[in-house]
Amino acid sequence: MIALLLVGALVGVAIVGWVRLHRHGESPTADASWHRTDEVFRDPSSGRLMRVWHDPADGSRHYVPEPGTR
Repeated sequence: MIALLLVGALVGVAIVGWVRLHRHGESPTADASWHRTDEVFRDPSSGRLMRVWHDPADGSRHYVPEPGTR
């Protein structure tokens, strides 16, 4: 019985942590070394306007909310 409660608690913590994490490539702010691109899109799940930033160090793309969007 205790093992079942422990597993349930761990699953609950995992779900809460997963929901609070940013989606892949999303950042709250742009890093100083990233380059701003002209790519902008509206995130279909949140409705926020997102700007694409490029990291020349590793070629990755990052998605940062545009100022003034929800």
